[in-house]
Amino acid sequence: MNRIASIYPNDGVTLREVGLRDGLQMVKTWPSTQAKCAWLIEEYLAGVRHFEIGSFLPAARFPQFADVAHMVEAVAALDGAHSAALALNERGAEAALQSVVGELVCVVSATEEHSQANMRRSRDEAVALVANVNSMRNGAAPDKIINAGISMAFGCSIAGPVAPADVLRLAEACLNAGADIVGLADTVGYAGPKQVADMCRSMAQLCGDRAFSIHLHDTRGTGIANAAAALDNGARILDASLGGLGGCPFAPGATGNVVFEDLVFLCETMGFATAIDLDGLAKARKIAETAMPGEDFHGAINTAGAPTGIEWRA
Repeated sequence: MNRIASIYPNDGVTLREVGLRDGLQMVKTWPSTQAKCAWLIEEYLAGVRHFEIGSFLPAARFPQFADVAHMVEAVAALDGAHSAALALNERGAEAALQSVVGELVCVVSATEEHSQANMRRSRDEAVALVANVNSMRNGAAPDKIINAGISMAFGCSIAGPVAPADVLRLAEACLNAGADIVGLADTVGYAGPKQVADMCRSMAQLCGDRAFSIHLHDTRGTGIANAAAALDNGARILDASLGGLGGCPFAPGATGNVVFEDLVFLCETMGFATAIDLDGLAKARKIAETAMPGEDFHGAINTAGAPTGIEWRA
């Protein structure tokens, strides 16, 4: 656990910027590798240290991630930065293990219907993939982290309601399969603060001193409220995307993530120091907006700015 704690210390909050992965899943155009690297470096200079930067998927189907190996190397060149990327099958995991990526993210859907649509595997087969990736990791690159993200954890736009007990069963199964971290994703933005608070308390009890993460979408405008509820109830790793970009192509109705800039502001007002500079994030945002002029970017901080003349950091 010391290795995990060195990446995800449990005495503070860790914000993972997923704009270069989740943020690019459903865009009509995407940045060049050069623009991605400029985006990455500007965020690093602003204080961001955790980046989810793509998926190890066939370039013919997902050309926006064809440069994932290059992006992993770009993160590795930044002192103290940590990279993560999706590995949705054994072939992707093998490529990830041969790269310098720090963390492999596997996906386990909370419903059978989304699991088949997203991965063409059952939920149990997705858990078995986590176990296979763990075995591959232990044989090839034991220092890499395995993160099992449970999508549709708060409700599914294909299957409907999801029982919390089923999500917790899957979370426990992923831990038993060798995942270092389990994450819960509100993939289609169904959750409200009470649901998030209840699940975070249950996850904290299940995981003990292990880290767990929360991945929230702002589809129905509750993203920041849900993030506050997560922080109040034990979550210390939260995902968000620059400008609120993102969505799942295999989840009907899925739209953007919580806005990274707004999440930084929330954390600071709640007393969780992020060491991330909002002005620096604004510079990164301009790079992304210039590279993707047809995409919709969101965010209250971008519109209104941080308060002036008062101390807003708790």
